[in-house]
Amino acid sequence: MLRAGALVALGGAAVPLTGCDPFDRDDEPPPPDALEPLAAEALALEARHRAAAATAPTLAARLTPIADAHRAHADELRRVIGRPAPSGTTPTGPTGPASGTPAGAPDALLAELRRAEQRGHANAAKAGATAPADRAALLGSIAAARATHVEALA
Repeated sequence: MLRAGALVALGGAAVPLTGCDPFDRDDEPPPPDALEPLAAEALALEARHRAAAATAPTLAARLTPIADAHRAHADELRRVIGRPAPSGTTPTGPTGPASGTPAGAPDALLAELRRAEQRGHANAAKAGATAPADRAALLGSIAAARATHVEALA
């Protein structure tokens, strides 16, 4: 980017010098997108559902479609943002099993997942209410899906 740097006197007139600003870096990453937290949350929710399914295999048929939906939401959010998923993101995600829930306690796992989905629904609904029109439909769809997840976990 060119910026005015100094004034030089040429023929009695002051003329600004322009040049490259030494602090203007083209290799700096763009600022975070407002959808980044929702994409990260979708990956975290996916990881929680997969971890719960691994902890209580009797819930796998119920939780796997929900985990798959969260992965699809994260992928679509990343597409809209225009950035790939962060490196190191796996289908089981970075969060691991739900903490404090005893293995083999399906009711406790479901209750914890319901609470996480309720928080996720609130976050998506809030983001959708303030989003530009080109993003509001996607966020509304994600909020609706998370609301159905709450019901599916009841």
